[in-house]
Amino acid sequence: MNPEFHRIKRLPPYVFEEVNRMKAAARAAGEDIIDLGMGNPDTPTPKHIVDKLIETVQDGRTHRYSTSRGIPGLRKANAAYYKRRFGVVIDPDTETIATLGSKEGLANLAMAITTPGDVILSPNPSYPIHPYGFIIAGAVVRHFEVGPDIDFFEALERGMRHCIPSPTCLILNFPSNPTAMTVDLEFYQKIVKYAKEHDMYILSDLAYAEIYFGDEKPPSILQVEGAKDIAVEFTSLSKTYSMPGWRMGFATGNKKLIGALTRIKSYLDYGAFTPIQVAATAALNGPQECVQEARDLYRSRRDVMISGMAAAGWDIPSPDATMFAWAPIPEPFTSIGSLEFSKLLLKEANVAVAPGLGFGEHGDKYVRIALVENEQRIRQACRNVKKFMADADKHLAAFNLKK
Repeated sequence: MNPEFHRIKRLPPYVFEEVNRMKAAARAAGEDIIDLGMGNPDTPTPKHIVDKLIETVQDGRTHRYSTSRGIPGLRKANAAYYKRRFGVVIDPDTETIATLGSKEGLANLAMAITTPGDVILSPNPSYPIHPYGFIIAGAVVRHFEVGPDIDFFEALERGMRHCIPSPTCLILNFPSNPTAMTVDLEFYQKIVKYAKEHDMYILSDLAYAEIYFGDEKPPSILQVEGAKDIAVEFTSLSKTYSMPGWRMGFATGNKKLIGALTRIKSYLDYGAFTPIQVAATAALNGPQECVQEARDLYRSRRDVMISGMAAAGWDIPSPDATMFAWAPIPEPFTSIGSLEFSKLLLKEANVAVAPGLGFGEHGDKYVRIALVENEQRIRQACRNVKKFMADADKHLAAFNLKK
């Protein structure tokens, strides 16, 4: 019997796992690790959302199976959010569906619409589920490089030129995880026109729509006239309302794609626990001051981290959105790559970051830093990094001896 399974063979080793093992071992040994690796919000869910969960769960009728596409009130709340935030009218019955986080929604939509051998265009670096959701579904992924100094449409056109057969789908993610890049509505207008010309669907991940730091709010692709003809957008409550463990998100847009996701989910799950869906409805319909508070918190942490790392000798571009900074590996460590740099930083400075290689080969010159520790801990991380940078030659010499 062949012990390997086809879908598993198509998945590379999980790059983050090596750093995670080191982190766990260090903590088990009593080390104080400042974890800026995983994008896991550290603040509690706002009280009015938790109170609604508690109130609802006390009603035994809510303990039964729910509905996989989301209770009507929740879908109406998401439609109301789109109208309020983006000026986009959404039909709650046919154009939106509740998902178990945006990650599950994207992966299950990939399963629903992929024929083995389909070609998908995916940016690189990118959040892993974007390409690998389709790889698991049997697609062939054609990567194109993205980054601060790269013309998106030139890179996309190069990727498109070498696709045989023609791609069926394009993945977008702005504000981006991991690069924190943002785009304007003009970008979406151009990309919708491009996708229509090439007969492609667009799957757009907008999980960080509400974590932005300037005056310009990140737009939705659905604001573009005709975008619903080809696009589905994924949103999430995880970062906006500090609800990562609740696993609540949405897919919204093209009726055909929403219908396909609805159909496949009906076979796979009964939806989130009803009290969670009711509480999520309260999050969307209730007071929104908590969203601004989260935004202010991440902005303040960003500023402390950027200035502290600069004082430590590590110049990191200040992100305009998301809860991440996309940090170039500092000199003189650029030659060792993001995984070895992340391991060295963890071992010698007790600071955990995410190696850029985990987001694709074009991310190997970077690490992702998450703003998930309080300001005091971030300042401590900067002090640790300053000492680490001061002894760079010693650390590199020790690293090279081990090779």
